[in-house]
Amino acid sequence: MQKWTSEAKLPTGKRFANLNLTELSICVQHQVIALKDQADWARRAENVLLIGPSGVGKSHMAAAFAYQLIEQNIRVKWSSAVALVQSLQQAKRDLDLMTAMTRLDKYQVWVIDDIGYVKKTDAETQVLFEFIAHRYESGSLIITSNQAFSQWDHIFPDTMMTVAAIDRIIHHATLIEIEGESYRKKQSVKNNPFF
Repeated sequence: MQKWTSEAKLPTGKRFANLNLTELSICVQHQVIALKDQADWARRAENVLLIGPSGVGKSHMAAAFAYQLIEQNIRVKWSSAVALVQSLQQAKRDLDLMTAMTRLDKYQVWVIDDIGYVKKTDAETQVLFEFIAHRYESGSLIITSNQAFSQWDHIFPDTMMTVAAIDRIIHHATLIEIEGESYRKKQSVKNNPFF
């Protein structure tokens, strides 16, 4: 477990123990509780999508799910969308993309954090789409996004690619839509009442 936790590269301190679920809607609380204590969804190569504005706890929740999965003998890897895309682009330039993606299959679950921050260039979005297509029904994705699906045409420049990516992601997925005010903003107001 220690080795898997180390190689997952998860953000430290982002566990369910320090995530205040009571600040989330009842619907979201039920979804989180249903997923957190069992790993069957990951074994079935199902996905989890965490969508909401910046600062509402999407990345914290994704990391907390990842820590829970490792405790249930599921191998996980965390990456920002930008870092993942850069790595895949390098593999593509080296004519090694398929081999690189196959190597990544050792992780049953990939966490792709902040998918909305991928730059909209054909090269970047093409490798991201290829990775999503490669993982379809063979491995789970936990994806965080501050953009609703209706805005994913800002991620993928081609409408058909956008539809195809969303279709593959949501086919076997739990969609958790988080609303609310940024935790960081609330903390700033609490610490500085003149904010």
